[in-house]
Amino acid sequence: MADDRIGRASVFLASGTIVSRVLGFVKAIVLANAIGLVGSGSADAFAVANQLPNTIYVVVAGGVLSAVLVPQIVRAGLHDDGGHAYINRLLTLSLVLLALATVAATLAAPLFTLLYGTQLSSETRDLATIFAYWCLPQIFFYGLYTLLGEVLNARRSFGPFTWVPVLNNVVAIAGLFVFMALYGADPNGERSPGAWDFSMIAILAGSATLGIAAQAIVLFWFWRRIGLRYRPDFRWRGVGLGDAGRMASWTFGMLLLTTFAGIVETNVVGIASGEGASVAALGNAWLIFMLPHSVITVSIATAYFTRMSEHASVGDTDKVRTDVSSAIRGVSLIIVLAAIVLAMCAYPFATVFTGEASFDSRLAFGNVIAAYVVGLVPFSFLFIVQRAFYALGDTKTPFFFTLFQVVLFSSGALLLVNVAIDWIAMGIALLTSVATLAQVVLATVLLRRKLGELDGWRITTSFVRYTIAAVPSLVVGFMVLVSLGGLSSTGFAMSGIAPAVISMVAIGVAMAVVYFGVLWLIRSPELHGFARPLLDRVTRRR
Repeated sequence: MADDRIGRASVFLASGTIVSRVLGFVKAIVLANAIGLVGSGSADAFAVANQLPNTIYVVVAGGVLSAVLVPQIVRAGLHDDGGHAYINRLLTLSLVLLALATVAATLAAPLFTLLYGTQLSSETRDLATIFAYWCLPQIFFYGLYTLLGEVLNARRSFGPFTWVPVLNNVVAIAGLFVFMALYGADPNGERSPGAWDFSMIAILAGSATLGIAAQAIVLFWFWRRIGLRYRPDFRWRGVGLGDAGRMASWTFGMLLLTTFAGIVETNVVGIASGEGASVAALGNAWLIFMLPHSVITVSIATAYFTRMSEHASVGDTDKVRTDVSSAIRGVSLIIVLAAIVLAMCAYPFATVFTGEASFDSRLAFGNVIAAYVVGLVPFSFLFIVQRAFYALGDTKTPFFFTLFQVVLFSSGALLLVNVAIDWIAMGIALLTSVATLAQVVLATVLLRRKLGELDGWRITTSFVRYTIAAVPSLVVGFMVLVSLGGLSSTGFAMSGIAPAVISMVAIGVAMAVVYFGVLWLIRSPELHGFARPLLDRVTRRR
């Protein structure tokens, strides 16, 4: 019965994430056509500015809230008032801190763009600074969205948190179309950073911030639907906020580490700005990489995280271990297929994003996508392992395995300054994948020590089965890719957005049929466990 609830919650989360991510892709594609992608100084300036609020928010509060909020709210639910006092006090404190952080960050916009854009031209960096003044207020609304949404998740109202980003994307896309209607499209990035005026900047960056604000504020309505009412409460003593603060301190340190790695990454890849794949290309490739992770891993793991926290709160380690095993095997069933399909679709995907850009630009962007995909399975595995530590109230251990990853990544990234400009972005993406793999190995060993064991035999055998199914699927996918001209400048798959989308669908369907077919033949218990109820339901209807 519990697994049915997890399944239903995961499907609902996934459906919202799919719609949101599809619109996110539409937004990214429209943005690439509006200001360019590969070799565009304007695109790099906006990419630096628009990633700043997310980066700063994550450092100030984002990961801290995600790591400690759900477990703390679950525990607070045992209070006589059902946790209402805790929620109101935590939200009040958090909003005050977020407001202060937002004002301080906005005033420091020139410092941040200098920190992240040391390798950009002065003209590009100046444009990034002006964009940042418009984008940095997003910090407050990111925080509001996370706070309201995580409380809903903890109360098992999973849908709003994943569905309201649809509103954000709709607002941002509308702003981009207004921008292009007034100032024209620039898919090749020929508009120089010095050609931007106040109204152009206000429409592009202002609509991005308006979308983030809309997705946060609308969550108050969903709060009312589940019986929550926010009342500012400045009495912050006596409801366990000290425990949350102690947990958050380690998570804060972990986020400082990842921010340091992000600064290294942006400055190294910024060497290629205006000449090859750089900041904007890396950001969009990461967006593509995150699609299957968000739809599959986050949807399943978010539902499991609440259950892990419940089991951990009563000290039931055996059930936490079972939750971790079930989440890893369930996620991996789909994420392995997603990784190999995305690898085969890298160049058509690049064509969808870059549109009329040169074939070399599409190849450069496709290479970055493929390099990121190498780390998709380890990244998803790591996400679940981290949530297991958070459910157990341990934010100290994730700090240390993140420190290991940051040192490994940053050391490798600094070596990339010596490679050819055309290969820097791809090198950064591949290095990210390798460092993530090393990190998840260490994290898994540490989690095993904490839980005693990890159901390792079932997890390992499931991965063996997925690999057996992936090999013939890869062969079929490559054959379809070549037959559709996915490696040729004159091929159908590379001839435009519509042919690229058709080609990706054909490749994906062919690979999925082979992958699931092989798993069915070798009697994968994970696939049979997922498919059998559906087949039984269809049979009963007949």
